[in-house]
Amino acid sequence: MKKIISVVLITLALICLLVPFAMAEEAAKEAAPAAASSSDSSTKSMAALAAALAIGIAAFGTGIGQGLGLSKACEGAARNPGAAGKIQLLLIIGLAMIESLAIYALLVALGILINQKMFF
Repeated sequence: MKKIISVVLITLALICLLVPFAMAEEAAKEAAPAAASSSDSSTKSMAALAAALAIGIAAFGTGIGQGLGLSKACEGAARNPGAAGKIQLLLIIGLAMIESLAIYALLVALGILINQKMFF
């Protein structure tokens, strides 16, 4: 499991490092009037990629966090049924905190898109 996670993280890091090179434009092919529109297009494509990565990684992380929290709460309630009420209360508070992180990532992604005038 640790090997798979490390491979996924290394792959994501390489993708993040190689995206600027993949999106780069050759300066020799650009004409002077077209330079502004092509750099604007490049900026917008990078913004869209950043917003997609932000919300995608946040959704992935919060999904894993919520799944682990729920599994541990079920284990705790199964081991000690008398404490199920307290465990349920703590679980709901914890899930709300984890979900708020996904909402913050959504706001950041929308902020990036709005700043580039791609959303509204």
